[in-house]
Order: sequence, then structure tokens, then C-alpha cells
Amino acid sequence: MRYLHSTPPFAALPDAQDTRDKPPPAPLLAAAVHAQSEGLLITGRRWGRNGLKIIFANESFCAMTGYTVSELRRKGQGAVHIEKAQLARMQRWAANPEPGSIYSGEGYLTRKDGGTLYAAWNYSPVSDEAGHVTHIVATYRDLTEKRRLQEALIHSQRLDAVGRLAGGVAHDFNNLLSVINGYCEILGSKRGIRRQAAHELEEIHQASQKAASLVRQLLAFSRRQAMNPKVVNLDQLVRDNAEILSRLLKPRKWLALDLDAGDGNVRVDPSQIQQVLLNLTINARDALDEGGRVVLSTSLRDVGPEMERRPQEMAPGRYVVLTVSDNGCGMDAETQAHLFEPFFTTKEQGKGTGLGLALVYGVVQQSGGFIFVRSAPGQGSTFEIFLPEVREPAQPVAAPLPSIPSTRGKETVMIVEDDDVVRKMVAGILTADGYQVIAERNAEEALHAARVLRHPIDLLITQIGPNPGNEGELLAAALHEIQPKLRVLGTCNPDCAPLGFLEPESQACLTKPFTLSALMKATRALLDHAPVHSPATSC
Repeated sequence: MRYLHSTPPFAALPDAQDTRDKPPPAPLLAAAVHAQSEGLLITGRRWGRNGLKIIFANESFCAMTGYTVSELRRKGQGAVHIEKAQLARMQRWAANPEPGSIYSGEGYLTRKDGGTLYAAWNYSPVSDEAGHVTHIVATYRDLTEKRRLQEALIHSQRLDAVGRLAGGVAHDFNNLLSVINGYCEILGSKRGIRRQAAHELEEIHQASQKAASLVRQLLAFSRRQAMNPKVVNLDQLVRDNAEILSRLLKPRKWLALDLDAGDGNVRVDPSQIQQVLLNLTINARDALDEGGRVVLSTSLRDVGPEMERRPQEMAPGRYVVLTVSDNGCGMDAETQAHLFEPFFTTKEQGKGTGLGLALVYGVVQQSGGFIFVRSAPGQGSTFEIFLPEVREPAQPVAAPLPSIPSTRGKETVMIVEDDDVVRKMVAGILTADGYQVIAERNAEEALHAARVLRHPIDLLITQIGPNPGNEGELLAAALHEIQPKLRVLGTCNPDCAPLGFLEPESQACLTKPFTLSALMKATRALLDHAPVHSPATSC
């Protein structure tokens, strides 16, 4: 600790009886000033070319800015205040500061090393016995971390709002895709269809698959994408996808693997992690010049409370880390601030949707993981994904292709769907397979139809929302009161919980957009009381 005089602060303190009417000695005052956690300046009264002339700075202010006291004396207050508007406001106040007044403000200051910090300050005039202002005392409080947390919160709220919007758009779009694919299936199954027409139907189907991929990215960002998690070995998952990823980089860019996670297993949806690998590799490729390199690496890391930049919600423990790095052009801080926002892209118009990294963010969050980015212009980029390690054996990843079943029946099926086109399509295909179909637009119409119906309803097909007490759940409960043997096939949000008033074998869920094959198979399985899985079928 430094003092204004060489005498230690308590070496010659007067007896307590003698200090009642005397000010504290200068060494004690100096020690108190330097012990303050807030920065403190004492400046002259006059405004010069470099702002107010600094006479004194305490240790906290020097640590805050990186300057020594002698450097601050030479440079003046303008050395740290970089915003001209700040200095202009201060100058107007300093021109005629009234005794007892305080000038407050906050903004960015510059450090000696070129970095910045965000601070709040209070300036107060000091007067002599005649009431004339002779000096100014200023206190500075470092708000950099508080500001960072506020910006992170605002960013999170903005992402959440956009996520809700994306989820709503995806819901409506899924209805359209269900119709497109349904009628493609119906037309494709008709006999005698011409080869050219069959080819054109296949083109429509392929286009709808691409559209469904965009929907999945929107849902992944909004964290509402259906997941089929499995315990997988991350090294093996990366290894299995290395060949197709390397093809994305050919002929003049290359992929390197450095897999060192060993037996580190994670619980994820393999298809979504494959999409994460694909999107990060494409992002890296687009940042590379000719002859660049992308490195995929894995490792096991123990995360403790001391980890730098560790989010509060990231529990200490063992994580399997996937790292994707490149030696490309890198990104500035402004780009990184918007990196995971949907539709944000630095590519020219028509070259990117801006959804790739939004999907990555959504999948990682939905998988219980965390993503970190390190980048600087001209220094490449590194994405690190931390996934909690699972101490369970890996499961096989194979997924069989769906087949179109023979599902004819005579039971009574009620469809409740507010989308006219979806309702008409589903009713049409069920009627064609022999079922007795009642199709209604909403719960009120459905309950009225059920009351006047002379025979029981065997199966209800309706949308079940994620929140308890949604219209679909209330309708199913009301019909179940009337007909205890009712079975329910929900076209559900991925976050839906099972219906508590139904046995597990009496309910199932299909995630939109579903194929008619999946719908017919689930219908027949429920009516036969066979076990029903909930396929998150894509278009």
C-alpha cells in the first residue's frame, strides 16, 4: 500500500481523547482512499486541451485503466474518456459547477492496453473557505461485468422471442407440408399413373423434404424440435460422418480429425448432432481461403467452478467436448454477438438462410450442452460444444426405413383439426380405408357431434398442445368421460406430456409433419391395442 507520506498511517496517531475535534491525519486519509474498491480522481478546476488535469488517482483507478499516476497526470482526464459526447457534457458542467452539485454519467472508458471497460462516475466540486470551487473529486465504478450480464440477458430474451416466433411459423408450415406430402402419397399409390407424372410427384416430394429441413432448423432453434435421444459414442459419431464432411471441403480444403474422447459417451439425438457437424463444417468451409483446413477434435474435460466464462447454469462435472476449428478469416466481436440469431448471415443474398448456426445453438441447448466461440479477424474460428458425459454403454444408431402398411378397418374415428386442408386430407384417406369418419373443426363441434352420435367413438385424432389444459387435452378428457374405452392419437408438440387419464397403450403421438403411412400405422396399432411408438417423421 502506498501513502502520501513515508510515515505509516497508525505510527503517530494521537490519543483517542485528543481526536474528538481534530481531522484524521493525512496518512490515514491516504490509506483510506487507496483502500477504496472504487476508482477515485482528484482533478484541477480548469478544463484544458486534454480535459481536466489529474492531480491524484487512487490504486483502484490505476488498476481499472492500466495507467500509473504519473501517466495520468501527464495525459489528463481525456486519456480515458474516449467518447467525445461524454467530454462535451463534462466540459459544460465543469465550466460552472455549483458547490454541492454532482455530475453523474456512465459509458465506455479506454484502457492503456487499448481495451475498454464500462463504468459509472460521479463528479463533485470541492470548494475553499470562501465558497470558490478549487478542485473536483470523481469516483468511478467498474460496471463491465454487470453490463455484460445485462447484454447477455437482453440477447437471451431476444433469442427467446424470435424462437417463439419461429416455433409458431414452423407449426403452420408443418400443416402445409403434411398436406403436400399426404397428397403426394395418395397420388403416388394410384395405379396406372404415368411415369412422367410419377417423376413430377417425386420432385414435389423432394422439394417438401427440403422445406421440412428448414422447419426442423426453426424448431431446433426454438427448442421445440422432437428429439430421439440415444447414448452414443461421440468419437464414433464423428468418425462415421467424416467421409461425407470431407467431401464438403474438396478439392482444395481438407479435414483433419483429432479424436481423443475415447469412451466418452453422450445422450443426444444422433441425427441432430450429425446436422450440427454438417452446419459447423459448412460454416468453416465458407470462411476458408484456398487451401484452408478444418479440424474436428474431441476430448474429455472436467469442468469446475473456476472455469473461465462458465455459465451459471453449467454444472461442474465431466464433459465430452466437440471442437470444430478453422484457419479462415475469423469474425469480429459484432458478428459474434449475432452469430446464433436466426436469419443472421454475413453471406451475400441468396447464398445462405442464416439458420445453420441457429440450428446448432438450438440442438446444443436441447441436448443439455453449452457452446462457446473463440474468434478474431484473420485468426480463424473455434467452436467448442460441451456435452455432459453419460456413464452408460452406447446404443446402435440405425434407423429402419418406414414401410406403407395395410391398415383397413371399420371403426369410428373422430378427427378434430382447425386446418381445413389437413382435416379433409386425413378424413379422405381414412374413409378410403373403410373407417367411419367424423371430421370437426374444433372441440365445441366435436362434443356436439359425440352427444348426438348413436354409437361409440373408437379413436380421437386431435392436436395436443404442450401446456396443461389445452383444448385438445380438455376435449379428450370430456370424450373419455362419455366413452371410457376411447383411444387418442395426438398430433403433438414435441414437449407434450402423456395424458394422465389414459393408459399408455390407449394413446400415441405423431409429430408434424407426419406421413400418411405413419398416421395409418399408428391408427391401426392403437385400435388393435398394439404398442405404438411416436415417430417424429419428416417429410
